[in-house]
Amino acid sequence: MLKTLTIDFELDLQADVLVIGGGPAGTWAAWSAASTGAKVVLVDKGYCGTTGCAAASGNGVWYVPPDPEARETAKASRESLGGFLCDRNWMDRVLNQTYVNVNRLAEWGYPFPTDDEGKPYRRSLQGPEYMRLMRRQVQRAGVKILDHSPALELLVDEDGGVGGATGVNRQTGGRWMVRSIATIIATGGCAFLSKALGCNVLTGDGYLMAAEAGAEMSGMEFSNAYGISPAFSSVTKTLFYNWATFTYEDGSVIPGAGSQRGRSVIAKTLLEQPVYAILDKAAESMRPSMRLAQPNFFLPFDRAGIDPFTQRFPVTLRLEGTVRGTGGIRILDDSCATSVRGLYAAGDAATRELICGGFTGGGSHNAAWAISSGYWSGESAAQYSRIRQQKTQPHLKGVGEVALKSQSDRFDKFATAEVIQAVQAEVFPYERNLFRTEQGLTQSLARLNHLWQEIRSSEVTSNQELIRAREAAAMVATARWMYSSALERKETRGMHKHLDYPEQDPNQQHYLISGGLDRVWVKTQPLDTTAKAENPKSKIGAAV
Repeated sequence: MLKTLTIDFELDLQADVLVIGGGPAGTWAAWSAASTGAKVVLVDKGYCGTTGCAAASGNGVWYVPPDPEARETAKASRESLGGFLCDRNWMDRVLNQTYVNVNRLAEWGYPFPTDDEGKPYRRSLQGPEYMRLMRRQVQRAGVKILDHSPALELLVDEDGGVGGATGVNRQTGGRWMVRSIATIIATGGCAFLSKALGCNVLTGDGYLMAAEAGAEMSGMEFSNAYGISPAFSSVTKTLFYNWATFTYEDGSVIPGAGSQRGRSVIAKTLLEQPVYAILDKAAESMRPSMRLAQPNFFLPFDRAGIDPFTQRFPVTLRLEGTVRGTGGIRILDDSCATSVRGLYAAGDAATRELICGGFTGGGSHNAAWAISSGYWSGESAAQYSRIRQQKTQPHLKGVGEVALKSQSDRFDKFATAEVIQAVQAEVFPYERNLFRTEQGLTQSLARLNHLWQEIRSSEVTSNQELIRAREAAAMVATARWMYSSALERKETRGMHKHLDYPEQDPNQQHYLISGGLDRVWVKTQPLDTTAKAENPKSKIGAAV
């Protein structure tokens, strides 16, 4: 049974479109919807324009001019790396939309630099300037922004369609509700509070809320991305490690270690001894421009008095999960609609398999996907809201359960810190998550399933505690989808490395769809019947 809303809400709003999340995907979604005339509310866990991984650093962008040869090279370069799971139709769409929208940023006044020939260089965005501009454009479009207002649960009508969400304001402690015709999940991925740069607000909240409403996940086995970081810092920007030499403590070079195809070698070495790096492959003429391109990369070195170009420094790997993985909420078509009526997904919250298959990294494709899927979801959600406006406003009920509603007569205090530590103990270790085995996955999943049952009968006593408890529950749910999917994929493909099945199996060239909360399920989905390019209007009309 769904619980009836009995909470006194400090703020009760109506909107055509509700966007949950204020990063690149969320702001593009809000701007796109509002630009069509929709009444839009955007809610952000932090301050829209400053929180999240994009706002914290430089962002490479998959920006390729419409030259056939250049586009072909861009697409072909990803197919093998991603295990041949990406869809060229989606890649074309993203390349086209990203090109248009990045050029639109220039029209809005983003200060793109010029190259040596004096031409604009538009393959990189500085996070602070980019997100500051996006907040300004969203406000100019008439979007109402609720900062410091994390969503806690989705609202659904009697037929299961999503009609908004409820949440809490961190600063006032008051609860809010937004009733909307369409809702977009743009909450980012899940990095399990690993302290990776800009990722500690990314705890899988949108996954949990979507799943509670009945949405499905896809590609959750491709959620074990680790970023290289100085051992003394949280900065996981990895581009410049392409110019690094990795060594043992005695200074000898580690064979095969590298940023792109040698990260597993680094992980294996870290299981036994420290690993050091030095950016000695960067020519002296490159170094000033590298500092200019990503100044925050060098900040921890400057603070520690280390010149990374001439001095070795210790490194580690920090889990970035689905932030740099490709798993997320499954979308059904060009509109970025989920399997639940009225609910859309964009950015890291949505599966990125369609353009990356089973492997991605930082920036580039991730940034392009956020820009494009955000734009499409906003446009489609606004169109859906126009079609549904003549409908009577339905009675809405909240579908959130863990930490919001117990399934047991026995109530225990929600031990949030212990729950977070327990899930991190299963997903952080390289020998469990990066180097997977049947036995290790099975054992971890058993502990995670037990942990889920424990938190189902727990309660919280304050709104601030409730926020953290919901984050913890989302991390447990995410880890269970990850490991359930990983057990099902009995091969090595993309970033999913299965030591018991070290080869790529052509018979497993399919997607893995997962879902469920108390009972997690996984099923296969052939590539040729998933996410086919079609007219977004056909899906919108069918959903009404």
